Amino acid sequence: MTTSAASLVPVNPTLGVLLAVLLLVAAGVAARFRLRPDSRTHRPREIVVAGVRAAAQLALVSLVINWAVNNLLALLGFLLVMFAVAVRTAGRRITENHTWWLTAAPIGAGVVPVVAALLLTGLVPLKGIALIPVTGILIGGALTVTVLAGRRGLDELSQRHGEVEAAMALGFPDREARLEIARPAASDALLPGLDQTRTVGLVTLPGAFVGMLLAGASPLMAGAVQLFVLVALMAVQSVAVAVTVELLARHRLYRPSPGDRGGDGG
Repeated sequence: MTTSAASLVPVNPTLGVLLAVLLLVAAGVAARFRLRPDSRTHRPREIVVAGVRAAAQLALVSLVINWAVNNLLALLGFLLVMFAVAVRTAGRRITENHTWWLTAAPIGAGVVPVVAALLLTGLVPLKGIALIPVTGILIGGALTVTVLAGRRGLDELSQRHGEVEAAMALGFPDREARLEIARPAASDALLPGLDQTRTVGLVTLPGAFVGMLLAGASPLMAGAVQLFVLVALMAVQSVAVAVTVELLARHRLYRPSPGDRGGDGG
């Protein structure tokens, strides 16, 4: 099966050149068509930096993964680093103020119970070779929906601020007024995962399925693992979006107003 994996994507100079070309194409398209939310954002540079970082980080992971797989303390430390990076990334994508760290709540609330259930039931052993990829997939899914829900919800609250004020004038509590505006928009964060689950096997063959096949598993076993990953992801992402919406409604996770000088925003 090693031969099968190598034939899928051989690691050679041609791969490096093609990756560089594709990265430059992505950056060039973003620059040519001005794919950025505002004039301050330099999306082509972000694309190039993201690609270079991905290469460096994967190289580093390749060097330390064996150590983390075979050492329990190293495994726990590796998982904590994954979680911390996800929180930092999600938080900074949503807001520039000090409330960014609260994204630990939706990511943790989604991932921790699911991983704990998998360990307690014995479906995933306390071994790095199994725990690292499964936890990484779940953290990545929670990161994605937290960012989407947070950004969409805060955008909606900003654009429809007058409706929030009107609802409060009619007697709605602050939380309820904000919830009615933020929740519908933030809930759209679930759509990518939902569509992926609905179309699996028809549009794409996800990584877990392909990886199991390359490792020598039967198609039935590979399908079962992929189904488990997709369903677990939906559970994680639903919880993450729900917690994110609650943080927005309670004005715990917010963006500073133009005149904000670092107050608590409350």
